[in-house]
Amino acid sequence: MKLMFAMTAAAALAAAAAPASAGCLTGAAVGGTAGHFAGHHAILGAAAGCAYGHHRAVVAKRQAAAAAAAQRNASYQHGAAPVHQ
Repeated sequence: MKLMFAMTAAAALAAAAAPASAGCLTGAAVGGTAGHFAGHHAILGAAAGCAYGHHRAVVAKRQAAAAAAAQRNASYQHGAAPVHQ
């Protein structure tokens, strides 16, 4: 139990320090903890949590990029158009 707590705390600190891998580390910490309490399958839970956390991070990154592109397009269409002479 102490080892699981230490691993979860270390993963949380690493996730805060490195946002690029935060999806996998956060998912692994949550999945490992859930797997531990659901039949002592911490490694399986950590692997599944890492995969799911990485997937959610990629989806969030795509949505943020799409929103930024939409914002750029909207500001260009509604802003002052460049004058070509």
